[in-house]
Amino acid sequence: MTTAGALDDCLQRLRHTDGVLVQVAETRGSAPREAGTWMVVWPDALSATIGGGQLEFQATADARALLAGHAGGPRHGELRRYPLGPSLGQCCGGMVFLRYERIGAADAPALRERLQARLTPLALFGGGHVGHALVRVLATLPYAVRWIDSRDEVFPASLPAQVHTEFSDPVHTAVHDLTPGSRVLIMSFSHAEDLDIVIACLERLRERDDLPYIGLIGSKTKWATFRHRLSARGFSEAEQARITCPIGIPGITGKEPEVIAVATAAQLLLMAPPGPGATPQALPQTARSAVDCAG
Repeated sequence: MTTAGALDDCLQRLRHTDGVLVQVAETRGSAPREAGTWMVVWPDALSATIGGGQLEFQATADARALLAGHAGGPRHGELRRYPLGPSLGQCCGGMVFLRYERIGAADAPALRERLQARLTPLALFGGGHVGHALVRVLATLPYAVRWIDSRDEVFPASLPAQVHTEFSDPVHTAVHDLTPGSRVLIMSFSHAEDLDIVIACLERLRERDDLPYIGLIGSKTKWATFRHRLSARGFSEAEQARITCPIGIPGITGKEPEVIAVATAAQLLLMAPPGPGATPQALPQTARSAVDCAG
């Protein structure tokens, strides 16, 4: 189940039944997942995963013991230690500390806010075909997506819990209020809007330098034109180098929106992976990008 699907599933189930939130509080040594990873255990189902095979099997049993009030089960809020060795039949050799919390319908708003706070902010400018495809891909990844367009009618009626739409006209004004650390993807319906958004991002970098990745859809020809215009506005070569264009993993050449979306998401994960304080990493341009000549 995807990140978004798990959160949506969790919130839906909480309307009708209680569950147990199981969260990795701490790890030592080699462990299947990092601190903060979560799952919710229901009487007959799971939302999300903490990984680890036998570890998750044991944690599920312990959570259901809490739900049922069985003796020996964890208490609400209890932290339990799980050595990943012979007792669990795993070879990781590390140790995982899990916290158990019983949750019900009244906890849904706080739970949603709490779990979404772990997601990395991402601003997507553009509600075209590639934008729609990207939202579907990004919803499976640990991003909180702020989807922005100057056309309010382009957004679908139903969205994953971690995707929020925003109408902004002029669209570039939304850049000022982006969450610090936001990854930015630019693919509006017009080159003029794209340029305005790029300029707004570069101006913000001058002021705060808190946007670790800025990707612009387009061909090398489009970017050459933009570079000329940016130079005329006083932006240096070093500043312009903060923009990734074309976007997409080199070597993936398909032009279908879904192909572009996957290639772009993969590049994003490599250059500015989810999490605070990411520093953009350069990718070798050894082959044509998926969207060279697109946009």
